[in-house]
Amino acid sequence: MSARLDTVSLGTVSFDTVSFLSDYGADDEFVGVVRSVIRGIAPQATVVDLTHGIPVHDIRAGSLALARAVQYLVPGVVLAVVDPGVGTERRAVAVEAVESASIFVGPDNGLLASAVAMAGGASRAVALTDDAFHLPTPGATFAGRDVFAPVAAHLCNGVSLDDLGDPVDPASLLPGILPLVRMEKGCLVAEVLWVDRYGNVQLNVGPDEIDALGDPVVLTFGGTTRTATRAAAYGRIGAGAIGLVVDAYGLVSIAADRHSAAAELGLGTGDSVTLGDAEATDTAATTTVTLGPTRATTGISDAR
Repeated sequence: MSARLDTVSLGTVSFDTVSFLSDYGADDEFVGVVRSVIRGIAPQATVVDLTHGIPVHDIRAGSLALARAVQYLVPGVVLAVVDPGVGTERRAVAVEAVESASIFVGPDNGLLASAVAMAGGASRAVALTDDAFHLPTPGATFAGRDVFAPVAAHLCNGVSLDDLGDPVDPASLLPGILPLVRMEKGCLVAEVLWVDRYGNVQLNVGPDEIDALGDPVVLTFGGTTRTATRAAAYGRIGAGAIGLVVDAYGLVSIAADRHSAAAELGLGTGDSVTLGDAEATDTAATTTVTLGPTRATTGISDAR
């Protein structure tokens, strides 16, 4: 794929890769049908499956997974479908990110926003209103097959973004909502972004944000307090201990060596965790923890 990145748009360019994320799962034919529609229109295109294990209708989980992945995706079309509003007045859009030489295709419900921002921001966007580039549809409930897949394929064939529908002001696209860490009484109040299949608990905290907290760090959540030691890798945490590891995406994760920290601590996506300095925290002593059930995860593996 070739594109001039010193212009304000990609212009007319063909792509050879579609990176595909959805909440379709593996039990039904949905993923295979979407892939076949793309192949029927653009047989030269390679489809890369990022994941189809996003929890059903979980736009936030899909947005975070796409944001984690986007910096590693080859230039091309990024097809993302987590679309609980399918068939309603929510817009179907294609968003150009000229800095990364990619076009994002999916619903305008916040799913694409964080990844587009990480890819350099939106340079142009269109609503997918021209049904000449869609499949005939018996109903309005499978936009992944009838709208998004054929549009992605036509983009691979060199169809211009401008031909796909009506221009949209990128500023009008629905933003993604990501939690921000905050300071309270000398402690960091964080949120669990993601629990991977190994039970590692990713927080919305960068490693520099815990520099001032010393080692070990006191974790407080749901009325429970534990201490966690910093470790360079999962295997350096130590048997029976809880550690803080900078994960593959550069964020702080609560982890354990060869077992699930999420299951041991009863933590799941969206839970609040406070991190404090052990020497400054009166409640630094470890308390007894009642093990809870494992919380649902996104089904996306953390590379080990």
